Amino acid sequence: MKAREMMDKNYLSVKAFDSIENVSKIMEDYKRFTCPVVDDNNKLIGWVTALDITKGLREGNDKISEIMHKPEETNALKEEDSARKAVLEVNEDRVLAIPVFDDNEILKGIIRSFDVIETFSELYETKVYKIYEAMQGQLKGVTWDELMKASAIVSTRTTGVKITPEEYDKNIHNATFGNAVWATGGLENFFVGLISVGEMVIARKIGQRRK
Repeated sequence: MKAREMMDKNYLSVKAFDSIENVSKIMEDYKRFTCPVVDDNNKLIGWVTALDITKGLREGNDKISEIMHKPEETNALKEEDSARKAVLEVNEDRVLAIPVFDDNEILKGIIRSFDVIETFSELYETKVYKIYEAMQGQLKGVTWDELMKASAIVSTRTTGVKITPEEYDKNIHNATFGNAVWATGGLENFFVGLISVGEMVIARKIGQRRK
């Protein structure tokens, strides 16, 4: 996933000459805690937060230009940057929003922390069988039955609880990615399991060819 796929294209922006009081009302109406400041060409020239607005009003400032942060003080992404980079920046730098630019430094969208949360929420609600379908597509020539048999073997070895391929198939059609990550004890364990399944199904395929 690219940053452009996660960003909000219908973002709110203000101008440097806008009054702080008016911007405070706009941000309140749109429920925004941060806002980019752009010029007439939609290039980023600053950034303001709700805290800046509050401080500016308290100190008697009038224009956004008096309180905005410089562009270089703001985290930024390009449209073709990976969504992973956005996630890491939101997490590591504890930022509420990140502007996304095209190659001409024109502001094209905003990625907010809740966009990241929403994306992960959608991922966690993805049915596990969809992930297995994607894996089957990468393992050329492997049937769904072969994949389920290998998965059942790996699951039995890992958990010590015997499960048939049919039961495994039913389970992954009912479970979400979030359920699976929780059940396996974390994201790393889940993907280690997927790798083991891939290795198992390939090994069984090779063994069948040699017979």
